[in-house]
Amino acid sequence: MKKSIITITLLVCMTLTAQAEALMLTRDECRRMALANSEDIHIADNAVRQAELDRKVADVARLPKLDGSLTGMMMLPDIDMMGSKLQTRGAYMAGLQIVQPIYAGGKITAGRHLAKIGKQVADEKSRMTRADVIADVDNAYWTYIAVRSKVELMNSFIAMMDTLYAQTSAAVSVGMAMGNDLLRIESKRSELQYQRQKASNGEALCRMALCNAIGLDLEAEIAVADSLPDAQLPASLNPDISQRPELHLLEMQLKASEEQVKMTRADFLPTVGLSLGYTYYGNIKMKGAVSVGDMMVPYTKEYRDGIFMGLLAVDIPIFHWGEGHKKVKKAKLDVENARLGLENNRNLLELEARQAALNLTDGYAMIKTADIALQQAVENLRVMQNRYEESMASLTDLLDAQTQWHQARSNRIEAQTQFQIYLTSWQKATGGVQ
Repeated sequence: MKKSIITITLLVCMTLTAQAEALMLTRDECRRMALANSEDIHIADNAVRQAELDRKVADVARLPKLDGSLTGMMMLPDIDMMGSKLQTRGAYMAGLQIVQPIYAGGKITAGRHLAKIGKQVADEKSRMTRADVIADVDNAYWTYIAVRSKVELMNSFIAMMDTLYAQTSAAVSVGMAMGNDLLRIESKRSELQYQRQKASNGEALCRMALCNAIGLDLEAEIAVADSLPDAQLPASLNPDISQRPELHLLEMQLKASEEQVKMTRADFLPTVGLSLGYTYYGNIKMKGAVSVGDMMVPYTKEYRDGIFMGLLAVDIPIFHWGEGHKKVKKAKLDVENARLGLENNRNLLELEARQAALNLTDGYAMIKTADIALQQAVENLRVMQNRYEESMASLTDLLDAQTQWHQARSNRIEAQTQFQIYLTSWQKATGGVQ
């Protein structure tokens, strides 16, 4: 007896420990974990940072650039210059140069605008990635809850069947029921045990799918704090797509195409640039001999000095066989294609939003239908249970009523789950998922 108490105590402690180790999660917590652990989110964030750096690079293109240079030179043999030798062994030049673009045909301004658009594109792609991650984790979360609910429902059904078996067994023992009824109930119990095992396997798979979505180990023990909530339709189902990141991306693609026309035109417009430089050179030597009376006197002279230089360069394209006109015309066709793509995809996005709203409405109606069917199944089971106990209904009728009750509850779970998934899809279709 003492050993049994100790064993039971240990089992209870182990159960409580396992429950304590299970991570309790809500839907919002799952969303945060999924966003924090998603590789796609990290890639999108890196793209945003890259686009910001590109924008800063484009901003400094209009500013003057300062470059330095240092050159060492040694040339052999020495250069003969009218009887003297010019030596450049160890000669050097050091200089600074400032280059200021004055006019580049509008290319610098267009480049800045393109870089700014690129930053906005990266932001919208990041929003779109976040929406995809949230939709996926919501799907995994509600599906896991649904499967858990079905496992609990199956356990209730099996408990109901166990009770019926016990009642029928007692009736058989006193001759008020036939042994064949026990066989039928036992067969039904075996079938339910098989279905429960399948449901448990599905629960394990759904748990692993949710763990994968939120960045946990697949074997992690988790528990969900939510249950399937009562369905509530949004106050408005207006299919407004003005906040869809996909729409913003299409609009930015059109703007980028317009700026690209300016970039192409700039290649065939005059450019003006100013360059200022200073170069200092030294260690250039001239060696030779000069005649002094009857003697030749050797001499060495070293040259070192600085040179200042200013340059204003104007580049004017004159004749390129119409190349510029043709390239600009081609770029304008890209603008037209972007405009047509925007209109076409705007219609598709509106259609998607309307379909999402219709699915949400249908999902809500399915829940109401499932509620009515469940109420009828509960009442039918109550009536059949009373009739069976009063020997006014057969075992077949009672088993059918129990099966209908189980199916009605299962259908309601599915309807509630699908509504929550439809709700996230509608929010995503209208740009409401953040």
